[in-house]
Amino acid sequence: MLESSKVPALTRAIEIMNLIARRGPLSAAEIIAELTIPKSTAYLLLAELKRHRFISVDTNDNYCLWTKLVELAEHALSKIDLREISRARLTQLMEQTNLLCHLGIIDNGNAYYILKVESSSTISVRSHEGKSLSLSRSGIGKCLLAWQPEEQREKIIANLDFTAKTPSTITTPEQLHTELNHIRRQGWSYDNGEDYRDVRCVAAPVFNSRNELTAAISAVGTRLQINNDNRDLLASQTLACARDISRLLGWRSPFDSQTA
Repeated sequence: MLESSKVPALTRAIEIMNLIARRGPLSAAEIIAELTIPKSTAYLLLAELKRHRFISVDTNDNYCLWTKLVELAEHALSKIDLREISRARLTQLMEQTNLLCHLGIIDNGNAYYILKVESSSTISVRSHEGKSLSLSRSGIGKCLLAWQPEEQREKIIANLDFTAKTPSTITTPEQLHTELNHIRRQGWSYDNGEDYRDVRCVAAPVFNSRNELTAAISAVGTRLQINNDNRDLLASQTLACARDISRLLGWRSPFDSQTA
């Protein structure tokens, strides 16, 4: 509440920006009415926010958020440690599923694990941080590839090795394109023993505040731990974890905006 704030002008300025973020461009009259700010105070705050490029005025004389916020967001995002942000939530996923969990990224057409959260299960799958992953045979790899920009995705696929490692391995670019389309439609990927015969994995994408792919996470187990009976449940748990991490990076789903 404004009455309890020690810096009411600052609180009002923040409320103005939050209101515009929620509702979109607004006139001064709409802002004043919604926040019950005295007219003279409101115009002073709007002028100051505009001077510092936090807001601007569009062609309809409505106030909208402006470039200073983008600039500050870029500075903040550049300081975010993806591993540390993901660790607590990925640990929760491990405890929820009792499976080995990973965070992976794609860099220059190659995929890697950058975080591993080991399960206490007596059945384990060997892996390590820094391990290189196949983009056509692993759950995280296929997930990372599925959400690449089309031009980049095609360039990567053209250079992949489609040597069969198991009977389930995808062995042609056409099969991979079909698989990637399926992954984008359902929102998560599945490694059905495609790289190692007895290993299974479900993976889901992580997005940033610009709705760009940042990473992917996975829950990994043996064919005894992940099977047709529990795969969809594990996928929904992994997808929920990925969305939580995405929100910590500033991503907002369409449902978030509808309920704001």
